[in-house]
Amino acid sequence: MPYRITSVHRSKARRLGVSIKPSGVKGKKLDVFKGDKKVASIGALGMGDYEVFKRTKGLEFANKRRKAYKSRHASNRNKVGTPGYYADKILW
Repeated sequence: MPYRITSVHRSKARRLGVSIKPSGVKGKKLDVFKGDKKVASIGALGMGDYEVFKRTKGLEFANKRRKAYKSRHASNRNKVGTPGYYADKILW
């Protein structure tokens, strides 16, 4: 089953100047495109993200997981254009 893309995800992607589609890569949630060029595959299928946690476990739990994610990925989420950057900005 493909990952459920929400309007929040599309809005975040639009602000970054990219578009998103369900990933064609096995085990990934989303493919990120700049124009017609694929720039990254992000998110591991089977793992939660902010919107999933917010919908299933509530805002307080989602905020705790967001903080943990951002701490855990501090070394790779700030370099613009990397998969870690797009995952941080779109999924978290």
